[in-house]
Amino acid sequence: MKGAVLYGRRDIRYVEREEPKIVAPTDVILRISATCVCGSDLWPYRGIDAPAVPTPMGHEYCGIVEEVGAGVKSIRRGQFVVGSFFASDNTCEICHAGYQSRCAHVEYVGAGGAQAPLLRVPLADGTLVATPEVPPEDLIPSLLATSDVLGTGWFAADAADVGPGKTVAIVGDGAVGLCAVLAAKQLGAERIIAMSRHDTRQKLARDFGATDIVSERGDEGVAKIKELTAGLGAHSVIEAVGTQESMMQSIRCARPGGHVGFVGVAHGVQLPGQELFYAEVHLHGGPAPVRRFLPKLIDLVLSQKINPSKVFDLTLPLAQVAEGYRAMDERRTIKTLLRP
Repeated sequence: MKGAVLYGRRDIRYVEREEPKIVAPTDVILRISATCVCGSDLWPYRGIDAPAVPTPMGHEYCGIVEEVGAGVKSIRRGQFVVGSFFASDNTCEICHAGYQSRCAHVEYVGAGGAQAPLLRVPLADGTLVATPEVPPEDLIPSLLATSDVLGTGWFAADAADVGPGKTVAIVGDGAVGLCAVLAAKQLGAERIIAMSRHDTRQKLARDFGATDIVSERGDEGVAKIKELTAGLGAHSVIEAVGTQESMMQSIRCARPGGHVGFVGVAHGVQLPGQELFYAEVHLHGGPAPVRRFLPKLIDLVLSQKINPSKVFDLTLPLAQVAEGYRAMDERRTIKTLLRP
């Protein structure tokens, strides 16, 4: 089969790869219905934390179960399933506490490269969630979104303690930040402030439920959030970028006692201890435990109460994966959906 492989800085290729096989009895093989390019894929694509050897890419997926290992009990051949980028047994103490992304037996599903026609998913019973039946074609993009970008945005909102009556500020207008707007709306936030400089992303933020748009960044952005909140800062702040500037902007936008949910993959972030000490804000984040939220998110999609598929503003055949990366790298598109 052919799939996406990263060879070096801005060198993504659609090349022959070995088809995945059952390795452990708890594995399944999926026939991918849709996959996509993640914002976090752009870090190695741009040469930051780039792999030393050609590496299969992609960790967002949904599809039909094609082969089932002998030890799999609840997932059946022919089911349509969605899973997280981290495989989890969903039985250990950490999983039971809701942090399947740090499962005692965690495996990175993306190691197999989901930007391909087939994918091996380890720990299938604890990782995958099946839909009641094979969904209609028009819902597949939204179901794909639940596997990471929506699940991560939802975790960010949960970590930031978003709820009724609260003001939320979202730092980052990529697909995760925009899905965090959608999550904040669903969780009942009273005021949702999206921080964005881009017209198309501002419009989608409004569509998802943003009540205010702030285009300023850094200290100017912090000042604007304070101005909109009577000088106090937001109750909840979501950080969805992963840089030093975005993290500090998020912390400084929060009021004393407020919560910051951070989900941007951190690069070069160093927190000043004294400022953090006197800020008196809650910090909670990391790799999203998407599996915790998948059943609820899938139900919201199937009942058509939410439509996260709007973050996919470019759809390409998998063979054109290189253009999908370029479009996101150059910010010509929010998120690229790929069809095998």
